[in-house]
Amino acid sequence: MARKIEEIQQSILFAKNTEKELDDLTTNSKTAIWQLWIYIVSVAVWTLETLFDKHKAEVNDALAQLKPHSPRWYRNKALAFQDGFALIQDSDVFRSDYYDIATDKWIPATEEEIRNSKIIKYSAVTESAVESRLIIKIATEINNELSPISNDKKNNFEKYINEIKDAGVRVTVVNYEPDILKLQLKIYRNPLVLDGNGTLVLTGAGVGGNPVKDAIRQYMKDLPFNGELILAHLVDKLQKIEGVEIPHIEGASTRWIDSSSGVYGNFTGVDVKKIPSSGYFKVIFADELNPDDPEYPQKFENSSTIEYVV
Repeated sequence: MARKIEEIQQSILFAKNTEKELDDLTTNSKTAIWQLWIYIVSVAVWTLETLFDKHKAEVNDALAQLKPHSPRWYRNKALAFQDGFALIQDSDVFRSDYYDIATDKWIPATEEEIRNSKIIKYSAVTESAVESRLIIKIATEINNELSPISNDKKNNFEKYINEIKDAGVRVTVVNYEPDILKLQLKIYRNPLVLDGNGTLVLTGAGVGGNPVKDAIRQYMKDLPFNGELILAHLVDKLQKIEGVEIPHIEGASTRWIDSSSGVYGNFTGVDVKKIPSSGYFKVIFADELNPDDPEYPQKFENSSTIEYVV
């Protein structure tokens, strides 16, 4: 950034005062020829620094216009989406106000309104392995659970992405219900610590809940959005639970939304690891279902089971 002329003058004067050969230049007159030369040189240096600043700004602008945006840029822009707000003309930045028809004025938005408008809480961007296309996975959060946004809001989001994306870039927005993770677990327990239902003997069901289920839910919560489920890591987490002697995964499988039909496909086994197609998993435990629920058969088909043995 270009310095002020006065700052450049002071730097030259400081340098002059450090040179013994220039000690004779002591007059304070503003018309002293050496002071005039310092001013002229200062103006010349200021002009040069200003030109450098303008050149740098032009180069940065040219790079911004030409450089293709990275997947990280698209992810950040997905998280920055503000439902109900307008973009600043010819930019990828949202306005911080909204138009009020009654007053025919733009009203500044409150911090809460801006915060509530940012409905995309999770996003991941990857490149398709079979074609030239970016895949943008998104999710919101409802009652502390990851969930898809509504179809209307998805349409708004897609219009926003199409407005800001690079020309020629094809984009697919994935806004699916979570992948269902179905686990069959056998937990060898210490009967002095865990009862046959997996509840801590010391505290009971009312306090602390079921530590195995809690650990599984926490693992899913800690898993990064679009992060890779690694069964060995899940076993490691279960192994740390007090009262669990041997955690054994007898089976693991997942099912996800078929993009062509819009419904869940068949279960596919997981041997070692799995990245969720939707970006996140959901685990349903069979013993927590209500048999009187009309959707009980479907939910039971998707549920996980835990057998506690001694």
